[in-house]
Amino acid sequence: MTATSASDDQLRLFIERIERIEEEEKGIKYDKRDVFSEAKAQGYDVKTMRQVIRLRKMSTADRQEMEAILDVYKAALGIV
Repeated sequence: MTATSASDDQLRLFIERIERIEEEEKGIKYDKRDVFSEAKAQGYDVKTMRQVIRLRKMSTADRQEMEAILDVYKAALGIV
């Protein structure tokens, strides 16, 4: 096996791994959509659920900073 052949094989393996991962991602995307559809059918607000998920991913400090800035903006616009 030549160096070119070995590197070609390695490249092919990388591409195939990425393609498998993309297929798995597609399946997970559909599963996630199904869960949101089920939640919506049970009366939950999907838009709010997405916001809660985004907030849960944030650190406490980042979330508190964002909420403080939001409060300032809301007060400035008379929304509070």
